[in-house]
Amino acid sequence: QVQLVESGGGLVQVGGSLRLSCAASGRTFTTYIMGWFRQAPGKEREFVATISRSGGSTAYADSVKGRFTIFRDNAENKLSLQMNSLKPEDTAVYYCAASDKPSTGQLFRSENAYGYWGQGTQVTVSS
Repeated sequence: QVQLVESGGGLVQVGGSLRLSCAASGRTFTTYIMGWFRQAPGKEREFVATISRSGGSTAYADSVKGRFTIFRDNAENKLSLQMNSLKPEDTAVYYCAASDKPSTGQLFRSENAYGYWGQGTQVTVSS
């Protein structure tokens, strides 16, 4: 199993930046495809970004493409999400997730593929 702890959330103004981090412990980090999801008040949790085990492949939701960057440091067992040009609609609790499902190169956008989750970190973008 893997344990995930997010950090880096906070309050930021429109157009600002934040970097979220997710520290992983337990099973070998490269076992997992990693993802970021978010849940805004009154809405369902939604996919934000995902990254392959090696870090060589990534995928993003259309709503964040070009503004957010997902990356991982396998030596440090850390996943990150750099968020730029933040908008009020980015306000949400952000969750780090890990998937150990077999994959022949594909990445997972569905939360059902992820069996391990962090506790979440709040991001609030004020206008």
